[in-house]
Amino acid sequence: MTGFRSARELSAAFYADVIRPVVDVPHAAGLLGWGSDVLGYDTERSMDHGWGPRLHMFVDEPEPVRAAVEPALPDEYDGHPVRFGWDTQEPIHHITVTTLGDWLVDLLGFDASLGVGTADWLITPQQKLLGVVAGQVFADDGRLAPVRDRLQWYPEEVWRWSMGCQWARIGEEEPFVQRTHEVGDELGSRVLAARLTRDLMRLALLQSRTYAPYSKWMGTAFAQLGHPDGLDRVLADVLAADNYPAREQALTTAYRLLGERHNKLSITPAVDPTPRPFHERPALVLGAERFAEACLATVTDAGLRALPLIGTMDQFSDNTALLSNPLAYRRLTGAVAQSAG
Repeated sequence: MTGFRSARELSAAFYADVIRPVVDVPHAAGLLGWGSDVLGYDTERSMDHGWGPRLHMFVDEPEPVRAAVEPALPDEYDGHPVRFGWDTQEPIHHITVTTLGDWLVDLLGFDASLGVGTADWLITPQQKLLGVVAGQVFADDGRLAPVRDRLQWYPEEVWRWSMGCQWARIGEEEPFVQRTHEVGDELGSRVLAARLTRDLMRLALLQSRTYAPYSKWMGTAFAQLGHPDGLDRVLADVLAADNYPAREQALTTAYRLLGERHNKLSITPAVDPTPRPFHERPALVLGAERFAEACLATVTDAGLRALPLIGTMDQFSDNTALLSNPLAYRRLTGAVAQSAG
């Protein structure tokens, strides 16, 4: 090997040097779908596992293109094997030639080039949407860009509704950090603070119109937002706090900062971001349900308004077996439609 270069760079060069010269039909191509390298997060460590030149190519008639590509593939490129595997995966090449519609169905569970309905938005995991919009495109004859543009971010009403659901989720647990501490369950208090920290990070990503990748890279995506208000440092203080007063101070500061960010979006009337007592109990909270109500009051879509406030797929499940399997999560489409009346 010649050392590390990102898979984006490696695959772009591989496409230009090896694939493009043997393909003479209109097509689109890029590093898309699964993997840290699609997100641009691969490092030298990534090279020990399922890593190398790979790409998807989208054409009208895949078979003739596959027949042209297969014999052109070298054993290695730039010191990296072209055929590689991992775990129980036998070494194969990863130059996928298919139609755009077939690939979208395989990745997302539906053909987004034909349109995206509300149920599609609600049940498709954000990491799957990132597989379409976050990768690097090497060539496009016009078929790929419209789909990437369409999936770039949620429609306005879905976005507002999902933020309302996220605020509601935070509101459900914010007083529990104090209550568990009060009964001597310090570990429980810490766990709840950590859960809230993750929910606050997800809220920050939603506010910034940024899809959250799967758990390994969510902190990286959150860090890339940039935090001039110091939210990242405050959330680190939440996790580092070894006593309840410090934990509460950090959490309520984080609540206030995210409340201020909400108000800067100007999508609802301003909501007071000042922390306040939880009824008559000695817990200091934001009262996140106030922000939830403000967001939901701006949603006019009757179908969304009829839904229980469980949020999009990523908000009500973090099960990897579900989030990674379109055949599994697409079974929820009917349930979502039924709930919406």
